[in-house]
Amino acid sequence: MRKVMFAMNISIDGCYDHTLFMPDAELMAYFTNLMLDTGVIVYGRKTYQLMVPYWPDVAKSQTGPPEDIAFAKAMTPIPKIVLSRTLKVADENTGIVNDGPEDLIRQLKQQPGKKIALSSTSLLAEMLALELIDELYLIVHPILAGSGERLFENYISPQKHNFKLTASQPFNSGAIALHYHKND
Repeated sequence: MRKVMFAMNISIDGCYDHTLFMPDAELMAYFTNLMLDTGVIVYGRKTYQLMVPYWPDVAKSQTGPPEDIAFAKAMTPIPKIVLSRTLKVADENTGIVNDGPEDLIRQLKQQPGKKIALSSTSLLAEMLALELIDELYLIVHPILAGSGERLFENYISPQKHNFKLTASQPFNSGAIALHYHKND
């Protein structure tokens, strides 16, 4: 059974606004390695429109820092699925699904292959409550945002869900990657 992972840069106080963080070469290499173990990326519409076409353009043009090009080359060929009721057109290796995410994620988990990367903060709370997230990669940056959307702000569940820290990796920037597995 495939595993579902979720990876996100966050501040110490849990904010995930992408404008807060400027990933360096070391952090880009970390995310590139995550992509190498990914078989499909499931996006919400907003994140999809943020990531694509930017990274495919970097992969095609080969412009930018080497670590950005490496990430783009790893991420671009991975099949993608966008969960959206409004998006009508997507990239060539991207499907659009307008049904609920639960059935899709359950079906993908049953298929053979590499990990499923959930790349949608709007779907995270629902997938956690349904116990469909197997791994969390939280990259905590040494920043107190003070305000902004918090990653787990909308997470509501009648029971707690335990995760086990299986790895941590400090970066020269002061950020630290925390890798958690769901406790079964």
